[in-house]
Amino acid sequence: MSDETPAVARTIDEIRARVAGWRAEGLKVALVPTMGALHAGHVLLVETARRHADRVVVSIFVNPTQFAPTEDFTAYPRTFEADLRTLAAVAAEAVYAPAVATMYPPGAATTVKVEGPAAVGLEDASRPFHFAGVATIVAKLFTQVAPDVAVFGEKDFQQLAVIRRMTADLDLAVEVIGSPTLREADGLAMSSRNVYLSPDERAKAPALHRILQEVAAALGGDPAAAVAKGRAAIAAAGFDLDYLELRAADDLGEPRPGVPWRLLVAARLGQTRLIDNIAV
Repeated sequence: MSDETPAVARTIDEIRARVAGWRAEGLKVALVPTMGALHAGHVLLVETARRHADRVVVSIFVNPTQFAPTEDFTAYPRTFEADLRTLAAVAAEAVYAPAVATMYPPGAATTVKVEGPAAVGLEDASRPFHFAGVATIVAKLFTQVAPDVAVFGEKDFQQLAVIRRMTADLDLAVEVIGSPTLREADGLAMSSRNVYLSPDERAKAPALHRILQEVAAALGGDPAAAVAKGRAAIAAAGFDLDYLELRAADDLGEPRPGVPWRLLVAARLGQTRLIDNIAV
């Protein structure tokens, strides 16, 4: 633990110089990409990164290209000073906080096209351009920071699968590590968007995880029937369901023997969209 504020790099040259200094000392570097509004789940990502590296860089960048036209990019919570205090408490060595113009300078015309786990009818069904934005910004962060390892939360499980596929396909020399979902005491997956829930919605929200667990427990019988029952239970609990699906954990295709399975869900409570998943 430390009270020392991490160094803040605003430009590509600044973060590259800092990482180069560590490399000259023979140190291993980890990157934790975030959009800020940090909570205990992000702290777990930093702690996971610390177990795999000598120095930890946390990027804070609200990426406009992963927001759909119907989503309010300007309303995403931004708490930079509080985020710095959070990162000081877990002794992150550096924060990379570039401006939008740094990441997408005038004339920028290249994006990363992703298919495979990015096109399986889950998040991509309602957010068709989301993963191209995610893949593009992560590829840029990987080339700018050049970490040895990068840590992502398993709550965004499809995102994790997309990043792993992209990293392998583009031969990026970064080890991608998934960190387990951190939950509130009542089971709700921690998320920066939970602040949008009204008190009544917050009281209802843990039902999503509870129903996932119930479905998982029933998969040993008729999996299709268990998932159908889960969909009905989510709707009955007051959610507007986007999807509840059972998929293969490696490529998010249809479940098949010999491959671990994942149960994934997305649903709305009022104006807040919640996602979650569990291994089964």
